[in-house]
Formats: sequence, C-alpha cells, structure tokens
Amino acid sequence: MTTEVTWEPQLEDSLAAAGPPWLEGKVALVAGGGLSGPLGNVGFAMAWLYARSGAKVAVLDRDRTAAERTIDAIHAAGGEAQHFDLDITDDASTAAAVQAAHDHFGQIDVVATSIGGGGARSVFDISEEDWDAAMDLNCKSAWLLMRHAEKHMTRGGAIVTVSSSAAEGRGPSMPYTVAKTALEKLTVGVASTLAPRGIRANCIRVGMIWGAFAARGMNEEQRELRRQNVAMQVEGNAWDIASAAFFLSTEQARWISGQVLAVDGGGFAIPRNTGAAGSQQK
Repeated sequence: MTTEVTWEPQLEDSLAAAGPPWLEGKVALVAGGGLSGPLGNVGFAMAWLYARSGAKVAVLDRDRTAAERTIDAIHAAGGEAQHFDLDITDDASTAAAVQAAHDHFGQIDVVATSIGGGGARSVFDISEEDWDAAMDLNCKSAWLLMRHAEKHMTRGGAIVTVSSSAAEGRGPSMPYTVAKTALEKLTVGVASTLAPRGIRANCIRVGMIWGAFAARGMNEEQRELRRQNVAMQVEGNAWDIASAAFFLSTEQARWISGQVLAVDGGGFAIPRNTGAAGSQQK
C-alpha cells in the first residue's frame, strides 16, 4: 500500500503573483524616445510601454518636436514624462541630459536606447569621417549613455540596447553592421561588469520590421519582397521590439542578463527546393 503524497504549491515568489503595472515607482530613461513619424518607431514604443506600466519616463531626444509628441501621448493617458535635450554622440550633452533626468526624477531604474542608423555602404566606399560617424551613432552613443547612467542605478536596474539582424549576417562589410556587432559585444560585457551590483543588460537584435526607419527608403514592392524573406512570412513592427525590450526591463526578467535576443520572426526564410539533401525536386 502506498501513501499518496501531496504538496501545496509554493507561491511565495514574486513572479508567481506578478501582475501589471510591472514598473510602478520606477523611472525609465529612453534615448531616442521621441515619436518621429506616423508609423511610429522603437524608441516611442518603448517609452509608451514603460509609461503604461507605471514608470515615469525621461525622453532623451535632440528632436524636441518628436519628444513632445511622446510626452503629450503619455500625459493624455495619465502618465508622467519629461523631455531632456540630448546629442547622443556628444559626451558633455549625454552627461548633462542623464544628470538632469536624475535630478528631476530622483532615480534611474531602466536605461534604454534604440538610436542608430546608417546606409548600406561598403567599408571601402566611405571616408574616415563617415566611418567614425557610424561608430559614434550606433555603438559609442550607447557607451556614453550607459557610462553616465550606471552611476545613478541601483540593484534591480536594467539596461536594454537595440542592435540589428545585420550584425548576424555574413554579407558585405558595412560600417553599420560592424558598429552593431560591437554594440552587442559591448552590452554583453556591460552585463558582466554590472552583475555584482544586480544591474542587468541585454540587447535586442531587430529583424525586418516595418516602421518609420524602413519607410524612409523603401517602396511597397521592396517591402513585400522583404516580408517574403521572413521565416514566418509576416513583417514585424516597433511594438514587437518594444515589447521584448519592456519584458527585459522588468522584474519578470530578473535572471536574464548578458543576452542578445533576436526578435525577427524566425530569421530569414529557408529557400524551397534548393537541391539540399532530402528536398523534393519538382
């Protein structure tokens, strides 16, 4: 005869009873958080999700008009946000913006940056000045932001950077891809550096999303071809990226650090009937 053993579920852990708002009482600093176009952008989407979950949001952006759009939207929804002028490639400007945000809100718990960009130009077709500009915008900017923000962060804080799936590919070398690869390595290293202080750092590797950035240089025919190259056959948008960044910024991701998370619809579509072993020929 066996005796049935029963256990009561252990629900004392904070994750077992977690619910919204996940960032109540927190302050989120978002570089590039202004709403820069009608299709939206990752920075705005992150700022919006942080505010919706109870965080006070410091919008760091050099475009005052774009920043005010974000702030107006957050205020209209009952949230709290403030704009701080920022040239993310300038050390003094970054230091001043971060310090002003800390002085205004009294703390910094989340640091996020989606700032980046650059054309599809070969490393051999640009000037030294253009090379430096690409590195400054896509990698050094994040270093400057983290360098000035981490001194104000305490245990439980989170940092999120935004890279690109271009960093993973083996295509022609471009300053943009080199800089984004460096950004990923920087973020992973920062995670290790700040781990003893209980501060996490992770990077989102963005796939082929449709938003303000893509729309600037792509027509509908190119957009459709791009969609077909996604494994899931569906293009993403800024909200897909922001929702992943939001999760990594919360206590729900308290044991996730030093990771590069690809948010890309499964990556590139696998070609059909290419002659690979096991494929069926028609």
